[in-house]
Amino acid sequence: MIKILLVEDDLNLSNSVFDFLDDFADVMQVFDGDEGLYEAESNVYDLILLDLMLPEKNGFQLLKELREKGITTPVLIMTAKESLDDKGHGFELGADDYLTKPFYLEELKMRIQALLKRSGKFNENTLTYGNLTVDLATNTVNIDQQEVELLGKEFDLLVYFLQNQNVILPKSQIFDRIWGFDSDTTISVVEVYVSKVRKKLKDTDFGRNLQTLRSVGYILKNV
Repeated sequence: MIKILLVEDDLNLSNSVFDFLDDFADVMQVFDGDEGLYEAESNVYDLILLDLMLPEKNGFQLLKELREKGITTPVLIMTAKESLDDKGHGFELGADDYLTKPFYLEELKMRIQALLKRSGKFNENTLTYGNLTVDLATNTVNIDQQEVELLGKEFDLLVYFLQNQNVILPKSQIFDRIWGFDSDTTISVVEVYVSKVRKKLKDTDFGRNLQTLRSVGYILKNV
């Protein structure tokens, strides 16, 4: 999962962004500038979403200190400050993009994806999970760069789990999504194929983190 640090003191906006990005990224929420600087220095993030009007230390100060310390993590500023001077100052300090509030969450996600593509952290044709890499363009699966053969519905099932991490997936939902409502087979085929995928990926984070929920279905925990 993409790791994003969200530094925003508006709790409602922070939670809205967190919920919207939940299926796309692992988001760490912090609510003031000092905590934001500490997190950015202490952990590795793929992107920082940064408000400017923060308690303790404002966003400009935080960004300035990050760049002075040699931290090059891409920064997208989110702020109600919309003057050209403020935008110019943000870019001078090392911001990579600038989004004025209020904004559409869909636009925020598109800007995030654009920044991550630029830094090589995001590829729409690739899914990664621990040491597992799935290429959606070629339908290939690799473990530590060694290809593992998953055919047909096995591949589809793996992709569906990877795209729905930390979500409880009932067997009926998996069946409808992978095999279709009008399939001639029965729902028990889900257990058969989950077993096949588990066996092929038993030594991966996927194999260890895919949990069976008795009488319900499955959940793939974040790596």
